[in-house]
Amino acid sequence: MYDRILIPTDGSDVSAAAEQAAIAFARAHGSEVVVLAVGQPQPPIASAEAAMAIDPGLDDAVLLAAAKEHARIVADAAEAAGVKCTSLAVLDYSPADAILATADSHACDLIFMGSHGRRGLSRLLAGSVTQKVLGDAHVPVMVMRPHAAGRK
Repeated sequence: MYDRILIPTDGSDVSAAAEQAAIAFARAHGSEVVVLAVGQPQPPIASAEAAMAIDPGLDDAVLLAAAKEHARIVADAAEAAGVKCTSLAVLDYSPADAILATADSHACDLIFMGSHGRRGLSRLLAGSVTQKVLGDAHVPVMVMRPHAAGRK
């Protein structure tokens, strides 16, 4: 049913739960997976007091190294489960755009991701990568949300 499944990861516990479920799903369906980790650089900001721009580019190497490590962990788990895997790490100001572009460029027919389950003001302030992916994806998106304490 699904030949290639995109698994975005951010290294969080919420993401890890979705990754495990996605790998099990891929194995059960004979699918291969594409693992994507996105390092999100901060845009340059101008300092009014110093009249100079602060270059966040110095942190790009650190962000990319962390993204590669997140992707490697998931890729290792997929390969240990016998699931064919492609591992990718990129830098992008918009993780959602990177997820959508990767789904298109790697011909993924399902995106399987976790959601932090933010609601209300925190969702408005933090934004929602999952919400943007759900709204703009050209393929189905399976979302795993964390279990709330006391809820079944």
